[in-house]
Amino acid sequence: MNNFRAVLTRLSDNGTQTLGRLVLYNNLDDVFNCTTLELSFNANLKNISCIPTGTYKVTPRYSKKYDNHYLVNDVIGRDYILIHVANYYYDLKGCIGVGSDFYDINKDGEHDITSSRSTLKKLKELAPDGFELIII
Repeated sequence: MNNFRAVLTRLSDNGTQTLGRLVLYNNLDDVFNCTTLELSFNANLKNISCIPTGTYKVTPRYSKKYDNHYLVNDVIGRDYILIHVANYYYDLKGCIGVGSDFYDINKDGEHDITSSRSTLKKLKELAPDGFELIII
């Protein structure tokens, strides 16, 4: 039986965006890691803030807009917080984007994340039924 847990460590918040690293564990084994991109923390306000640190249950979800992705459940004061494909902070409305590396794709001076689609696909292959997410 798989016992997936992910730890998202936020590395920097520059007032516009938050960069992090997510490590997925199956029991005690580190099975996957990737970069993350979120909006800056802005009092947990809908559509303009990343969510507070804490522990959340993440479940699979499908929509026409984002295809197969994840839903972060039970975020106080918020709903429809997703983990989905994104390359730029402005692709996010409080959600979490995943990618393989940080790189300034559009040369605007902000770090973006690369290979988001393939990163999310790999995460979904490893943890198709979701996982517990710990944000620190």
